[in-house]
Amino acid sequence: MSSENGPGDGGAEGPPPEQLALIRESVRGADVPRAKPRTWRGAALAKDRPVARVLVDKGVLHLDRYFDYAVPEELDADAQPGVRVRVRFGAGRHRVRDGRREGGGLIDGYLIERRDESDYSGPLAALAQVVSPEPVLGEELLGLARAVADRYAGSLADVLQLAVPPRSARAEKRASPEPLPAPPAPEAGTWARYEHGSAFLDALASGGSPRAVWNALPGPEWSEEIARAVAATLASGRGALVVVPDGRTAARVDAALTELLGKGRHALLTADAGPEKRYAQWLAVRRGSVRAVVGTRAAMFAPVQDLGLVAIWDDGDDSHSEQHAPQPHARDVLLLRASLDKCAFLVGSWSCTVEAAQLVESGWARPLTAGREQVRRTAPLVRTVGDTDLARDEAARAARLPSLAWQAVREGLKTGPVLVQVPRRGYVPRLACAQCRAPARCAHCAGPLQAQDAGALRCEWCGREEHSWHCPDCGGFRLRAQVVGARRTAEELGRAFPAVPVRTSGREHVLDTVPDAPALVVSTPGAEPVAEGGYAAALLLDGWAMLGRPDLRSGEDALRRWIGAAALVRPQGERGTVVVVAEPTLRPVQALVRWDPVGFAVRELAERAELGFPPVSRMAAVSGTPEAVAEFLAAVESPPDAEVLGPVPLPPTLPGRLRRPGAPPPGESWERALIRVPPGSGAALAAALKTAQAARMARGSAEPVRVRVDPPDIG
Repeated sequence: MSSENGPGDGGAEGPPPEQLALIRESVRGADVPRAKPRTWRGAALAKDRPVARVLVDKGVLHLDRYFDYAVPEELDADAQPGVRVRVRFGAGRHRVRDGRREGGGLIDGYLIERRDESDYSGPLAALAQVVSPEPVLGEELLGLARAVADRYAGSLADVLQLAVPPRSARAEKRASPEPLPAPPAPEAGTWARYEHGSAFLDALASGGSPRAVWNALPGPEWSEEIARAVAATLASGRGALVVVPDGRTAARVDAALTELLGKGRHALLTADAGPEKRYAQWLAVRRGSVRAVVGTRAAMFAPVQDLGLVAIWDDGDDSHSEQHAPQPHARDVLLLRASLDKCAFLVGSWSCTVEAAQLVESGWARPLTAGREQVRRTAPLVRTVGDTDLARDEAARAARLPSLAWQAVREGLKTGPVLVQVPRRGYVPRLACAQCRAPARCAHCAGPLQAQDAGALRCEWCGREEHSWHCPDCGGFRLRAQVVGARRTAEELGRAFPAVPVRTSGREHVLDTVPDAPALVVSTPGAEPVAEGGYAAALLLDGWAMLGRPDLRSGEDALRRWIGAAALVRPQGERGTVVVVAEPTLRPVQALVRWDPVGFAVRELAERAELGFPPVSRMAAVSGTPEAVAEFLAAVESPPDAEVLGPVPLPPTLPGRLRRPGAPPPGESWERALIRVPPGSGAALAAALKTAQAARMARGSAEPVRVRVDPPDIG
C-alpha cells in the first residue's frame, strides 16, 4: 500500500492535507470575506439610498402594502425602481444577526423606490437578488394598477400579475428595434360614412383627446376604421392601445394596421404568440420601440408610452371580463387609463351596451353614429318568425325551421354561403319525454340525459350511458329535444340540402373565414366565421333560448349576438336577408328589425335607473356559506346609503361539471348577497369591502368569502 493511499491520509473521504492547508491559507489571505448570496451577511450596504421599498408578490389583502429592505452594495447598480427582485419574507424580530434580519422564505417582488431612511424602526432584511436589471414597472403602470385594485377591492400584487407578463431571459437579452418616425395623418376613408367620423380623426391627428361611443355600421370595414384611428393618433406623436375580445378579432385589426402603416409600427399581444414572443413584444412597447398595441384582454395594461388613444371593440363580450382576482373589466380599466392619462377614448361595436349608453347620457362621451339612410343602405333585411307563424306551420314547428327560413336558405344558396346561428353547441344538449314533456333523467343519479350522437344517451353528471330509458311519469319511450345543438342542426340541414357542403364553427373548432361559395355554415354565437363578400342570408334560431335566460342582461346580450351575426350578411340592396326565430313583439327583436341598438340601450338604461340596477348604481356580490356571508356582512362598515339585497341560495355546482368562477365547490351550499350603492359611493363601498376582507384573512378565517365588485351577471 502506497503512502498516498494509507489510512492516515484520509483515503477517498477528502482531499490530501496539503490541499486543505492551501485552501485554509487562501481563505486567511483574502482581503474581505465574500458575503453569502441571498442573505448578504456581513456585506456593506449601498452608500446612496440604502433602503429599497418592495411590493412582495403575496396577493393577500392584509399584506397589500410596501415593505422596506436593505440594499447591499453589490446590488446597488441593478436595484433600480421597477425591476424584479427576490426577497426573504416571513422572518420574525427574533431572527436578527449583526443588526440585520435573516430567515424567511424567498419570494418575488417589485422594487418600487429607493429611499435614504426607512419608516420601520427595527432591523431590515437585505434584498436577496435582483432577478433582472430590466425595469418593467413604471410609475404610470403602478398608478394604474393601484387604481384598479382600489376600484375592485383587490390587492396590488394580484393586479400586477395580470399587468406584467412572466419574464423570459432570452427575450430580455434581445435588443428592441429602433422606433420609426410618426406616419402621416390618414385619409378619412370609410369614417366619412359617420356624421362626425372625419372630425373624430382630425381631432386625434391634431393631438386632441376626443371621447366617443361608436356604433359601427355592419360590414367588414370596422377593422380598417380602427386602424385609421390608430394611425391618426400615431401621426400626432402619441401612442395608441386597442383591446379586442379574441385572437381572431385581433388578427383582423393586425392585418388592417399592417396594410395601412406597414410592419414595425405596432405590436400584437395575444396568448397565441407564446410566452417568449409575447414578452418580447411587451418589452418593445415598454422600451418605446413600438407606439401602438393591439391585443386581447391582458393588453389593457400594456405600457404604451405617451398614450393618446385607448379603444375597445365589442365591450359587451364576456371575454373582456377577467376571471382572475380582482376580476376587472377591460372597459373599466381603459376608462381609468383615459382619466389618468387624459387621452382619447373610443368604445365601438355593432351593438351598444348599457354602459356605453350611460357614457353618452352623462355627457362624458359623444355618440359616433351614422344617419338612418346610411344604416338602411348597409344593413340586411331582417324578418321575424314568431309563435303565431309557427302555429300555422306545424311541420316547421317540429323541425324548428319555418317555411320562411327554408325559403331564405334556398334563395341565399343560389348566390353564396348561408349562416345558421344556434345558441347551443353539441348534438342534443337537453331531452324530454315526447308525450308528457317531462325532462329525461338518469336512473342512477337523476342527472339530465343528453344525446352525444345519433344513437347514444349519456348522463351529463355521472357519464353513464342509458340504453333502455322510459319515462317514469307516463311510461313513454320516445324522446324529443328541448334544445337542439349545433351538430344536430348541421346534420338536419345536411339531409335537407344534400348537394350543399355544411361547415360547423364552435368551441371545439372555430373557423376564421369561409369562401364565397354556396355552403351552410352552422355556428354558435361568437364563433361565426367571416364570409368573403358577406353571407347571402342568415338564420338566427331558438331566440327564446337566449331571451329566456334568468339574467339582467339577457335581452342586451341576445341583441348583441344577433347583430354580430347579422352584420356579416350582405346589405339589403344585395338581397341580404336575416331571419330570426323569436317573438316579434319583444323589444330586442324589434331593435334588430329596425337596426337600432342605441335606442334599445337607452331604454334599458332608463329602466335600470328607475330600478336602481347597474350601471346606474354600483354593486358588489358577496358569496360563501350562509354563516360566512352573515359574518362578513356584519363586519362590513358599508356607506350609509348602501342597500343589502338577499342573501339568496346559489345554484349548486353539478358533479362532473366545470366550476365557474365564484361558484360553490361541488357538494357545498352557498349563498350570495348583493350590496348596492348609488353613484358616488362606489369607492367607499370598495374600500369597506377590502378592509373587511383583509381583517378576515389576517384572523385566518377558515370559511372563504368571495367578493366581486360590479359582477357581470347578477341574475
